[in-house]
Amino acid sequence: MSKKSKQRELSGLLVVDKPLGVTSHDVVAAVRGELHMRRVGHAGTLDPQASGVLVIGFGHGTRLLNYIVDHTKTYEATIRLGQTSTTDDSEGDITTVAPVKLVDGAEGETAEVVPAPLADDSRHLPDSTSDSDGSSGSVRVLTIEQIEQVIKEHLTGDIEQVPSSYSAVRVNGRHAYELARQGKTVELDARPVTISEFTVLGAHNAEVTDGLDAENNEIKTTASATLVVDVDVRISCSTGTYIRSLGRDLGKLLEVGGYLTKLRRMRVGKFDLADPQLAERVVTAHAKPHTFTNREGVKLTLNKAVLDVDADELKRRSLTMLEAAQRTMPTIPITEADTQNLRFGRRLPMPSSDDVNAKSHANTGKTGRTDGIAAVYLPQTGEVVGIVEPANKHELKSLVIFPQAK
Repeated sequence: MSKKSKQRELSGLLVVDKPLGVTSHDVVAAVRGELHMRRVGHAGTLDPQASGVLVIGFGHGTRLLNYIVDHTKTYEATIRLGQTSTTDDSEGDITTVAPVKLVDGAEGETAEVVPAPLADDSRHLPDSTSDSDGSSGSVRVLTIEQIEQVIKEHLTGDIEQVPSSYSAVRVNGRHAYELARQGKTVELDARPVTISEFTVLGAHNAEVTDGLDAENNEIKTTASATLVVDVDVRISCSTGTYIRSLGRDLGKLLEVGGYLTKLRRMRVGKFDLADPQLAERVVTAHAKPHTFTNREGVKLTLNKAVLDVDADELKRRSLTMLEAAQRTMPTIPITEADTQNLRFGRRLPMPSSDDVNAKSHANTGKTGRTDGIAAVYLPQTGEVVGIVEPANKHELKSLVIFPQAK
């Protein structure tokens, strides 16, 4: 046996604060290059236009990623009301639906909001207070109270959501966004999701030109400005929820149109940027332009992810397998004899509730894949032996057995 094969494989998890402008795969590639490892993956994609928590697994830690994907998540986002986007975010073509202005409760008492139905993904929203092109006519007024009322009544709790036609949902084996970008009509079925929190953090009036925010110095023309309202929100939701779709639906319900301009993921399960115990463990990165020539001889410039720490610091900030397991699922201490039994394919007796550390694992919602699943470990060494599940009411059987530590 070679010296390399005898070495213990480096394993664990990293909590990376993904920057804007790079893909989740770009971050995985950066970690892979820094650690000189091939077995690296992530627990849930973030779009290039989104920043925030990206959980990276390496070595045996990749076996935990399938369970982390199903954990609940928290996002902070900005929804722009008064316009729509073909992609439900700022990457698409922007159109004005209804110039809109935020007023206080007293001014907006006469501005009744009648929610529009969400039966389809139509962007032809009714507008009774301004011209159809939004260029003239009266301005629609909204209050924060009206926005919060619509959210409470229609976008909180267990709801049916139609994903964006530019999402990664597969249609006949292809991603929906691939078909949409080819100009094909994409019809997606509504799916159940759970929104446990949808809080308005603040809102303000803004003026945009040609669908682009003047403060970003991205105005392409000198067209007249359009009034919009930017709403900052915090959303906690089940896996499979599309935040872009929530922004679209809020605008549709308010009859003014809406799309997402900013998105930041703050939490995935127990991997939370606000957790003081993780503050010094979070790895930051930045986007760096990278110019190369492709196989067709065309020179291209794309962003790549660059970690802000070196390999030694990356290892120091990583979560051990036990730390990672404790934030992923219940954990059960076992003996050396139990370990040998598991390695030989034998079952273990069901532990008492007092022996299971269930407080550390994350809530996965109604369809969470960690129901009944736990990690077993040796308390004297902290070694994670494997992942188990109930075989029956009295026994546990192994799902995953990790190689014995050298």
